[in-house]
Amino acid sequence: MTDGAFLRYVALGDSQTEGVGDGDDAGGLRGWADRLAELLARDRPGTLYANLAVRGRLAGQVRAEQLAPALALRPDLATVVAGFNDLLRPGFDADATAGHLEEMFDALTGQGARVATLTFPDVGRITPLARPLVPRVQALNARVREVSGRYGVVVVETGHHPVVTDPRLWSPDRLHAGPLGHARIAAAVAEALGLPGADDAWTRPLPPPDVPLPAGLRAELRWAGSFLGPWLGRRLRGRSSGDGRGAKRPELLPVVRS
Repeated sequence: MTDGAFLRYVALGDSQTEGVGDGDDAGGLRGWADRLAELLARDRPGTLYANLAVRGRLAGQVRAEQLAPALALRPDLATVVAGFNDLLRPGFDADATAGHLEEMFDALTGQGARVATLTFPDVGRITPLARPLVPRVQALNARVREVSGRYGVVVVETGHHPVVTDPRLWSPDRLHAGPLGHARIAAAVAEALGLPGADDAWTRPLPPPDVPLPAGLRAELRWAGSFLGPWLGRRLRGRSSGDGRGAKRPELLPVVRS
């Protein structure tokens, strides 16, 4: 397929692709992949879409659990976004993480799918307490670009634009995009894929806030107590937010536009 004429879209990944931060489990998650599917269906009403992503998954788990089902669906477009959970772990290995991504890129492009992926933004500008992770983010991004280049994978470079770290694009946990952030990610992928009507409007800054945004040590401590502490507790207990969960949309189904 060319010129954005994709009819079978399959999304692989973790919580960002599942849509965490955009809606909730009670009312349903939307997320950037759902929003991208809606953009695809805007001009192609027959578009089918499956989302195999599950929160908490490492890149190796995405490959082991989602690649074979994705191949069985024979997509003409696939998005593969994984690795952020890996770089949060003490034993992070950028080469090993990129190796799992490369296996997925190889298999999906080898079957004829157009594949797109994302690089990750500067987490230190989103959460100052996360600054020690910046070298890991840079290392993973470099390897994502490298392996993508070998397979013609579209790399969506969201991190180059200052608006990406605007707090208003992020959910309160600062680990997941909020609704506005998910919308911008979808728009970025649409532009990179050359979808009809897509442009660079997603890169433009938001208007000044009506009230000052929370900042400073007090805001950081409140965030650490509300989100970082519980996350570390799950890691120490060997648990994941995705335990017992399956894909929210494992089959190719028609897109219902919101």
